[in-house]
Amino acid sequence: TAGHIDHGKTALVKALTGTNTDRLAEEQARGMTIDLGFAFLTDDITIIDVPGHEKFIRNMVSGVSTIQIGLFVIAADDGVMPQTIEHLQILSLLKIPQGVIALTKTDLADEEWVDLVEDDIRQLCKGTFLENAPIVRTSIANGSGIEELRTILLEQAEKVHDKIDRGFFRLQVDRSFIKTGFGTVVTGTVISGELKKGDEIQILPAEKIGRVRGLQSHGKYVDIVKLGDRAAVNITGLDKKDLWRGAELISTNWLKP
Repeated sequence: TAGHIDHGKTALVKALTGTNTDRLAEEQARGMTIDLGFAFLTDDITIIDVPGHEKFIRNMVSGVSTIQIGLFVIAADDGVMPQTIEHLQILSLLKIPQGVIALTKTDLADEEWVDLVEDDIRQLCKGTFLENAPIVRTSIANGSGIEELRTILLEQAEKVHDKIDRGFFRLQVDRSFIKTGFGTVVTGTVISGELKKGDEIQILPAEKIGRVRGLQSHGKYVDIVKLGDRAAVNITGLDKKDLWRGAELISTNWLKP
């Protein structure tokens, strides 16, 4: 997702998937997304919910850096706002290949106003990857547009081109945490190669070696993850302090300083 704060990104993700991605107590107390959230549209498609507040732009960039479809969210009552513009610029700089625009909260504005907002969006998106993207009018309050949006997202997912696999394993870390009974876990998107349970793994830039204790992908335990998969990697031999957001897991002995 991408879009200005309080434009309904998290509520839209919940309507599409049934998952509330605001998992932190502070997020629930403040009613705003702070960190990245994750939900599954299908067994193969993950939605990454990002914060819209300008103070958390680094978290937003981390979340969208590996996506293949941009779900660009704009509230019908507010229209285009500062982070609407900033998030579109970021998606464009990252060369996101395709996307869909969700016009949320349409129940809070009359049709004439919504038409004007849609015109503003078209002007904003001229010359970007969203210039000809579908605009879906939605409302969480009455459920309108949700199924249409889900259908379009599934259709776009079918058109995603396979990335070039460079052979060696790479995963960009977007979260790391300690899970009781398991130890250190990192999550991220596999951007090349494959990783198996029991493999040795190296973390950069710390240049330390660990071993894969277990793997999950899309909420299920698996023996292998590969290019394009969202993955949770349970690692032994590495400390959480070496596994910050932005670090990379790679195949051992592949990259040399």
